[in-house]
Amino acid sequence: MARTSIPRIYVERTLAVIKPDAIDKAEEIEDIIVKSGFVILQRRKLQLSPEKCSEFYADQYGKLNFPSLIAFMSSGPIVALTLARNNAIAHWKSIIGPVNSTKAREIHPKCLRAKYGTSDLENAVHGSESFNAAEREIKFMFPNSAIGPLPSKETHEEYLSRYVYPTLLRGLTDLCKHKPHNPCVSIQCSAFCNLLTDKYVHWLICRRYYYC
Repeated sequence: MARTSIPRIYVERTLAVIKPDAIDKAEEIEDIIVKSGFVILQRRKLQLSPEKCSEFYADQYGKLNFPSLIAFMSSGPIVALTLARNNAIAHWKSIIGPVNSTKAREIHPKCLRAKYGTSDLENAVHGSESFNAAEREIKFMFPNSAIGPLPSKETHEEYLSRYVYPTLLRGLTDLCKHKPHNPCVSIQCSAFCNLLTDKYVHWLICRRYYYC
């Protein structure tokens, strides 16, 4: 029997970087990230050479603070994270706040740069400015990443209506009918999740609906 082709569902992604000045707060910052509704798809701790930093910040070349930026970003380890959620780029930018940490404490005191940064340069975290920037930066930090095009809202809704909701309905209906002692085992959650080809949806279903 031919297997039905199920389209992949794409969720917006952005790159977050925890900079050298906030590396000792990485665990705390990652906890805030998760509580803000993001899924951390990839994590990598590394230290960039000045050459690699120059490549990453190529769009900043020629600015007065470029040498200081490269020296700072290559001075110690960083943590690079690929984050996913609806409207990820804009949401992450709103959480980290203005570039200048002093200004951030004045106008957005609860943002990450206000809390963990100390200056315009040493501002704790980085976030992609746009989809194109996110695509380039994620590929830079995670060379094996594949970033697909973002579909429309209608495409998302069609995917959920055709593949996710019916499967959820069948599983939950069986759960209500049989009232098993161990719901996850009884409805064979792992087999159920295998019906969904997208890994993110797999994770979302198991973690948010069944707590497997």
